[in-house]
Amino acid sequence: MAGEVIVDALPYIDHGYDDVGVRESALAMVEEECRRYRPTKNYLDHLPLPASSPFETPLMANEFDRIQNRLPMETLSMKRYELPPPPSGKLSEVSAWQEAIENSMAQLEHQWVRSLNLELMLDYGTEAWKAYLEVFTAMQAKAQLQLQQLKKDIQDVNWQRKQAQTQAGERLRSLEAHWVLLVSKNYEIETECVELEKIVHAARQHLQSIAPQPSANDTAPTPEHTNGFDQDDLAESNGSSSSNPDPSQPGDDGADADGDSKEEDKPEAQEESSNGST
Repeated sequence: MAGEVIVDALPYIDHGYDDVGVRESALAMVEEECRRYRPTKNYLDHLPLPASSPFETPLMANEFDRIQNRLPMETLSMKRYELPPPPSGKLSEVSAWQEAIENSMAQLEHQWVRSLNLELMLDYGTEAWKAYLEVFTAMQAKAQLQLQQLKKDIQDVNWQRKQAQTQAGERLRSLEAHWVLLVSKNYEIETECVELEKIVHAARQHLQSIAPQPSANDTAPTPEHTNGFDQDDLAESNGSSSSNPDPSQPGDDGADADGDSKEEDKPEAQEESSNGST
């Protein structure tokens, strides 16, 4: 599967992480890799930019532009809370006084709204806060249940990982013991084969030392002369041919007849000798 990550670490059965020098060696490997890694300036160009425009408001956009341009933040304007009189040059103008009166009326209305809010808070603020606290408590209880469920799921996952790694560890130890046994057997077999080869080599040398040396006149037949047959096979074939001659040859019939007559004369001679003795 593409993109699949193979994890070969088994922390529930692997040991030695807390040994002296293990952490230092791991940090040294990380530092060595950091020294060899040379990041480029545009190593993130293949990634798309985050789409933040759907979440931006005009106020946020203006604030991002101000931060990008490194402009100072505007101070809080307190002008709406002030009641300035008309400027000295416009004291005789009715419009200036009208603007000042409208500003004072707006400030008065604002203060009246604030006092009304305070009165409403005194009358209904307690119940509103109780309702808010009830809603908040329910949300907190729901969040606690979700947290407990997540903790339970995490515990189940950890237990499953521990069980799977424990079974894998037992399997690995069994396979390792079997591998060690097979390697030991192979080593013993190889050792025995080497010893047998030494014995065979010594026996061949002994046979060569006790074998008679051929004389200069003796010539061994070559495969061309024997047509690929061994010398022993040729000797056996010659012996069989001499003992069993072809009956079709005329010279051999007389020899066989003489042999048969000699064999027939032997019992007659034995009978005569027995009669003479009696």
